Amino acid sequence: MPVVETPVTLTPSGAVLTDAVLTDAEVHRIRNDFPILGTEVNGKPLIYLDSGATSQNPLSVMEAEQEYYEQRNAAVHRGAHTLAVAATDAYEDARTAVARFIGARTSELVWTSNATEGINLVAYAMSNAALGRGGEAARRFAVGPGDSIVVTEMEHHANLIPWQELAARTGAELRFLPVGDDGALRLEDAAAVITPGTKLVAFSHASNVLGTINPVAELVALAQSVGALTLLDACQSVPHLPVDVKSLDVDFLVFSGHKMLGPTGIGALYGRAELLNAMPPFLTGGSMITTVTMERAEYLPSPNRFEAGTQRISQAIALGAAANYLAETGMARVEAWESALGARLVEGLDAVPGIRVLGPKAGEPRIGLAAFDVDGVHAHDVGQFLDDRGIAVRVGHHCAQPLHRRFGLTATTRASTYLYTTTDEVDAFLEAVAQVRPFFGAQ
Repeated sequence: MPVVETPVTLTPSGAVLTDAVLTDAEVHRIRNDFPILGTEVNGKPLIYLDSGATSQNPLSVMEAEQEYYEQRNAAVHRGAHTLAVAATDAYEDARTAVARFIGARTSELVWTSNATEGINLVAYAMSNAALGRGGEAARRFAVGPGDSIVVTEMEHHANLIPWQELAARTGAELRFLPVGDDGALRLEDAAAVITPGTKLVAFSHASNVLGTINPVAELVALAQSVGALTLLDACQSVPHLPVDVKSLDVDFLVFSGHKMLGPTGIGALYGRAELLNAMPPFLTGGSMITTVTMERAEYLPSPNRFEAGTQRISQAIALGAAANYLAETGMARVEAWESALGARLVEGLDAVPGIRVLGPKAGEPRIGLAAFDVDGVHAHDVGQFLDDRGIAVRVGHHCAQPLHRRFGLTATTRASTYLYTTTDEVDAFLEAVAQVRPFFGAQ
């Protein structure tokens, strides 16, 4: 008998949807885990559409951090007493949970303050390697005159300025992959940008302005074809869609905890173990060494070699709880829900006269956010108008000035969703946006 293949459904990022998309009823149950969503703003129920900037925290995350302070508060990796052991166990359990969440080994996950610090860690390690630090093992990270570092035109400042500084310190050239009018990278130009002299290609997985989901496999293949390392900025993907670092085949990946239901002040850097163990450290001091004399020091392997000083213990434990919460919900289901909300946002905004949405059109893959310009009304006025109605959005250049300049704008309004956003909230937002231009007399 012929073999009948079971059809599979893929999410916009290409992940297999293993269960049904979240339902309205499930989303309303999820909202019960987030007390702040019951808040009123200006006498109106809060509609929180700023999760791209920072997400809200479920009770389990807040309880994990509180439980640490109430029952385990001690320095990790230092004491031998009961509290110190309990704190260390919780801290490393959290590392295991977050590493598992992205398909990494525990030794490949370094705690950082946020994604920005993770990118700076790699950039400064490369700078130190250029100075000869780290010996022969670190030579592959060294850059200098004649080399290039490649980023894309859609990067936010966190994944642009550290590379500007690295180029300035070392004499390397900073190059850019351009963005087309449709919000997609112009891969047809990549061969002229990524060349044998390229040492690193750094790019975002999903744009925080355009909503574009970038073709990671193609960009990694281009980088590998010339022997360049890759760094993936996953600030807008790890919280919103399934991410597996081994499948993506990237060398480094960074993300922030506060964008994925965790607290502020904590993020992570993933790196291949063989790379992390060969890189010279960025910050130096206690807790990252094996032997110290008055003249020199020997460093521990990853992840400890990059975690000098007392760490962000409670934040790491809370981020572990956030990763567990998202894993239990199902990231493919989260992605499918937010993709539907993103399509609803774009279709609704396109129907409002005088609105220009940046990025992929309705029906094309995108994450659940939309940045837009309102003809004749400044973004800050749009944001104030919406806030008066209890709707929280972000306004400005979203730490992506060059990208806004590319599209001839100085600022936009951005609505961004998450797993706790309802379709009713998106519809209420769209109804409010339709009133903006008449209110300001712009039509």
